[in-house]
Formats: sequence, C-alpha cells, structure tokens
Amino acid sequence: MVCGLAFAATGEAQDSGQWRAANEAAKSTTGDVYFSGQKVSINFSAFTIAEIRTLKPEEATGVFDVEPGAVGSGHLYRTMIPASKRFAHRNTLCGSEDTQWMVSYSDGRSLHLAFFSGSDMPVLTAEGLATATDLCGTFLYAR
Repeated sequence: MVCGLAFAATGEAQDSGQWRAANEAAKSTTGDVYFSGQKVSINFSAFTIAEIRTLKPEEATGVFDVEPGAVGSGHLYRTMIPASKRFAHRNTLCGSEDTQWMVSYSDGRSLHLAFFSGSDMPVLTAEGLATATDLCGTFLYAR
C-alpha cells in the first residue's frame, strides 16, 4: 500500500529541474534535459508537454528497467517534437516521424524517459512494447 501511495505522488515536482544524460542513448541523442512547468528542454530547445495521466506501477516496469515495487512516479505526456528537429550529434528522437508521446519515471535521483511516435496512445505493457513500432527510444538521466 505504501508503494502505491508513493507512486501516485505528482510527477511534475519530482521531474522538475535539470537532469544529466546518464546512459549512452541519452548522451548521444538528447544530451541533458530540463523540466519546467509544462515544458521539457532537450539540447536547449523547449517543447510543450501536456500530462495525460499517471502511470500504473506495472506500466513503469513494462517500459523501463524498474524493479517491481520500486518507489517513484511516472507520467504519460502528449507532445509534438518535429521529425526535422536535430539534437546532440545531429540525431533525431524518432527518425523520420514526429515524436508525439513521452513517458517519464522518476525515483528522485534518476529519471527514465521514453519517446513514441504515432497518433495513438502507446500501449505501456511489456507485451505491447514487444511488438510496438512506435517506441523511438528510452533514455536515462541522473541528478
């Protein structure tokens, strides 16, 4: 019960601020990210994000390498990052497709992000992601 309550805490405050790229995917594609209100800045470019809903614990474990029962919070966001936008090392988030969804999970010291293309809301289960064609990548950040 405590895990469920802790997981339900709002993500905006937990996600806010600057996060350093912590894995090779983040270092080579996005660089550091910064959350402020209803915007995320990636490689010095700001994009509007709209929180759609809080993630269920099983969705966080389905999308990210998060231990079941971990204490943290996650959110599904709607966004629009054009396919033409280049980030670190001239990389894009979703190749030739616009990035339309972002999923976050934070435990306070680390932040996981996943980006999705496509107009349909992504299916955030291990089974759904195994066959997903709209998952662009997952990235890890730290404070």
